[in-house]
Amino acid sequence: MGSAWASVYNKAELLSTIGVFMQILLAGPRGFCAGVNMAIECLDEAIRMFGPNIYVYHEIVHNRHVVERFTRQGVAFVEDISQVPEGSLLLYSAHGVSPQVRAEARARRLQTIDATCPLVTKVHLEAIKFAREGYHIVLIGHAGHDEVIGTMGEAPRSISLVENVEEVDALPFPPDAKIAYLTQTTLSLDEANVVIDRLKQRYPRIASPPKEDICYATTNRQEAVSGLVSEADVLIVLGSQNSSNSRRLMEIGRSSGKPAHLIDGAHELRPEWFDDGQTVAITAGASAPEQVVQECVEYLVERFGASVREVTFRRESVSFPLPRELRVLKAHA
Repeated sequence: MGSAWASVYNKAELLSTIGVFMQILLAGPRGFCAGVNMAIECLDEAIRMFGPNIYVYHEIVHNRHVVERFTRQGVAFVEDISQVPEGSLLLYSAHGVSPQVRAEARARRLQTIDATCPLVTKVHLEAIKFAREGYHIVLIGHAGHDEVIGTMGEAPRSISLVENVEEVDALPFPPDAKIAYLTQTTLSLDEANVVIDRLKQRYPRIASPPKEDICYATTNRQEAVSGLVSEADVLIVLGSQNSSNSRRLMEIGRSSGKPAHLIDGAHELRPEWFDDGQTVAITAGASAPEQVVQECVEYLVERFGASVREVTFRRESVSFPLPRELRVLKAHA
């Protein structure tokens, strides 16, 4: 047994002896949202119907465990339509794609299934509507994110991307310009509002979406973390590094002055993170499986004698139907 693990066992024994135990605060809601559930169910069903010789444009969701599970089954994830053999079955990821990608898929005679989250589709439709009405759209989001790339592709000549207030101040449009704003669905609500407030200061007549674009699941998970972090000594967020909504959860912890760690699973936990922490808040991004949460909880229970308390801030009952293309294929199977 290595010295690090010996230290873990010794501390657990000491805590047990003096009656001091780690407490885990398990945030609710956490983990899979309705859009992620739909996309994963869609790919599972496609594999059942057609076998694993399926291609997916980008990662189906931004989570290493999910992507590796499907890769082991034989699914191929691609970053360019040219990587997909002509006539193959291609599934679009939950993050959405641009019209150019759809055109390239048609040119290669690909059979496509669109697993885009309906809340992302809503933003695409808003972009199309605003562009047709002559607005220049300011999209608040992160450069290079799959969702942002897809949204900007709907009206590339009519969209400017900003990430922060400084980029709002650098926009070249006059105060009376015909401007509208949209947001990436997985942003931090607080950070987005700072940018939106600055846009409204610069452009008093700016148009907004009929309903805010940041998705319910992102907001709910951020609300839960914000409510728990004041009670915790350390925050653990389950999610992959390329998951935007997971990173926002980690940032909430850090902005509160608490140590916060974004990890893919229990194998990344470090005993030294808990040297001074008897209360650990745990949550999961919207694309992280519940299994990885439970594995982390089991690790802390076994190593530190932790007790577990579920703290639920809001109940979720949202669900999305499978994509129309898949439902049609199922009906004729």
